[in-house]
This record gives sequence, C-alpha cells and structure tokens, in this order.
Amino acid sequence: MAKQQQPISPLKNFFAGGFGGVCLVFAGHPLDTIKVRLQTQPKPKPGESLLYAGTIDCFKKTIAKEGVKGLYKGMAAPIIGVAPMFAVCFFGFGLGKKLQQRTPDDVLTYPQLFAAGMLSGVFTTAIMAPGERIKCLLQIQAATGELKYAGPMDCVKQLYRQSGIRGVYKGTALTLMRDVPASGMYFMSYEWLKNLLTPAGKSHNELSVPSVLFAGGMAGIFNWAVAIPPDVLKSRFQTAPEGKYPNGFRDVLRELIREEGIGSLYKGFNAVMLRAFPANAACFLGFELAMKFLNWLAPNL
Repeated sequence: MAKQQQPISPLKNFFAGGFGGVCLVFAGHPLDTIKVRLQTQPKPKPGESLLYAGTIDCFKKTIAKEGVKGLYKGMAAPIIGVAPMFAVCFFGFGLGKKLQQRTPDDVLTYPQLFAAGMLSGVFTTAIMAPGERIKCLLQIQAATGELKYAGPMDCVKQLYRQSGIRGVYKGTALTLMRDVPASGMYFMSYEWLKNLLTPAGKSHNELSVPSVLFAGGMAGIFNWAVAIPPDVLKSRFQTAPEGKYPNGFRDVLRELIREEGIGSLYKGFNAVMLRAFPANAACFLGFELAMKFLNWLAPNL
C-alpha cells in the first residue's frame, strides 16, 4: 500500500470536498431528476399505462415537455446544499481518518476507512435531510404540473408554516439509514480502487486522471448499491401528504412491498447507476484537483 505523503487535513478536505460537490451536481442532476420522477410516479389506474415506461422514456418526455431546462429543475437547492454538504462530508471523512491515526504516517485498514466514511454520513445528514425533502418536492411538482412552491425558499417557508422545523426535517431517520452505511462503502471502495490502480512504488498523488475518474465513478456505484432501498423509501416518505404514513418508514415499506413487491425497492436503479458513475467520477476528480491546489498553496495547513 502506498505511504501517505501528506498529513490528513480535515480543513483542506472541507474546501476540496465543496468543489467536488459542485462538479457532482453539474454532472449528475439531470439523471437525479429522472430518478425521483420514476421513484414517485403514481401507480396507474386499471387499464392505464405508467406515466413513464423507464429511464429513456422519462428523459424523452421531460425534454419534449419542458426542454433541457426541465432536467435541471430544482438544481438551485442541491447547488446551495451540495457544496457545503460535500465539504462537510469530506471533512467528516478526513476527521474520521485522523481520529484513528496514532501517527501521521499510519496507513488505515479498510474497516477503519469504512468507519471514517460512516462518520461522514452522520455529519452530512443535518444538511442532507431538509435539502433532499425540498429537492424531491420541487422535482415532483414539476411532473404533476400543479405549482405549489415558487422555489426552494418558498418551499422551506411553507413547510415551516405548516409543521414547524419537523416538517422541514421530515425523513431524517431514513436519510441517516441511507447515508451512514452508503458513505462508509463510498469512501472505502474509493480508497481500495486507488490502491489497486496505483503502480508499485508510486504514490496516490501520481494517479492518472482516467484512474481517478474510474475509482470515483465505481465508488459512486458501490455507494448507491447500498443506498437505493432506503432512498426509495425516503423519496416516498418525504413527498407523501402529511399523516399518510403515521408509523414512518415501516408503513412506507409495508405499502411498497404489498403493492409492488420487493423489486420496487430498486426503483430508478438504471437512472441511479447511469448517474452515479459520471457524477462521482466528476466529484472525486474535482476533489483531487482542488486538494493538489491546496497542498501547493498551503503545504503546512
């Protein structure tokens, strides 16, 4: 395993992660819109067909109805939320790694990297839960055609007016259930692939751009393989009318499995996986480039 050249700096992780997050949104938002629309589309009445037959159909219908702009619906919320969220996410990972090191030269084991990744998932939920709730509501209102919210801020105001801070944070437990194990998988698989792709005797910092893109893209796929079932439940729960699921996610799970079978927990799988690779490849490349720049700018920070 390559020796770590640079001591871990949670602060540098914070800034580089923020830049990686912006790269991720630009690369991945169109497929995120499609994913949410597929996950939340209503069950067709007898004799009617589904609103969207699948990923490609949803893509075509969105473009035909709303133009390319339709794919970027609700992007303001993730851009405002994702930069700080990824900053906090990478900061949490950096902190998790640092807390487990006895000396700056310690190379962490894969279970330790998984634990550091899980810590980052706890860190991000505070920002992630309300951001996701707003994003999902804006994405489905565009599909149903009734304009309830004028934009992200209006959505927050209305939710707060209706049910206080609990309304804004609806779905937090599900966001935690999704993000803690998925973040552990995300960072551990990225570090594992980086080790795999680093030639003997070379350091991680010398990895080529295609290698970083591949490791980042695959980490995104591993992350979502773990995250999709709780993500489907979360999208359903966060966009449901008030009081529809009194017992929280258990009710959502029961209803989904009863009506649509266990396979429904992997709804939107194609859209998620199509998006996961380019979005996370862009994210980790942005992170690594920003990290190199910060190490050059402030080597001792």
